[in-house]
Amino acid sequence: MAQRRVALVTGGSRGIGLGIAMELAKSGFDLLITGRRPMESVAAAMSELERFGVAARYITSDVADSSAREHLLTEIDTTFGRLDVLVNNAGIAPRVRADILDADEDSFDEIMSVNLKGPYFLTRDVARRMISQRKTDEGFAGCVLNICSISAAVVSTNRGDYCISKAGVAMATRLWATRLAEYNISVFELRPGLIATDMTEGAKAKYDALIEDGLLLEKRWGTPEDVGTAAAMLARGDLPYATGSVLTLDGGLTMSRL
Repeated sequence: MAQRRVALVTGGSRGIGLGIAMELAKSGFDLLITGRRPMESVAAAMSELERFGVAARYITSDVADSSAREHLLTEIDTTFGRLDVLVNNAGIAPRVRADILDADEDSFDEIMSVNLKGPYFLTRDVARRMISQRKTDEGFAGCVLNICSISAAVVSTNRGDYCISKAGVAMATRLWATRLAEYNISVFELRPGLIATDMTEGAKAKYDALIEDGLLLEKRWGTPEDVGTAAAMLARGDLPYATGSVLTLDGGLTMSRL
């Protein structure tokens, strides 16, 4: 029997990351999930993933920490012996939304470390492993999914550091897609809009009113399952001949209209 493909999902125990992990589990991927929360906080989510008959392992890890990233890849080698899909989902919002005239350097550094530097170098290290797998298996097809945001292109002057970090992720997608194509490793950017998670709960009333007034073409919040469905499609290889593409999941929010 063929070995199941393995996916690493950073920040995969809640919100969008968990939605992605669920859909990958449904598609038969074994999973390594990372996050900052302790194991007891994610036990229920991990049990739910295993309900689909796949192996699911959780590791407390900070993508911004180089030693933690190294340990994470060692765990992948030890536990699964292969890696087929990397989902760079872990990310944070500013602790305080501040006008860019009042920008804080500590906030900027934290956002860049988690949202941009961490996934950039994790992709580098994962890509090296995938290239090695490709050299021993001509049928190997790797995939890297960068979970970005419409904030890569939509301006919010009260969280400039976040917008810049996501714009960097968008460019990183293009860079890695170009560099890794020769090794049959596809790289995609998923660009969600308004997704209903615990992180967006505080803005629910504001955006409920805007949605009711016609902000979106599809008159509802997006869900983690929406993003997960798209991620699983790309991870399975259901969208060939498209590496480097951006898949926007925003209900029409960013479509230009008169």
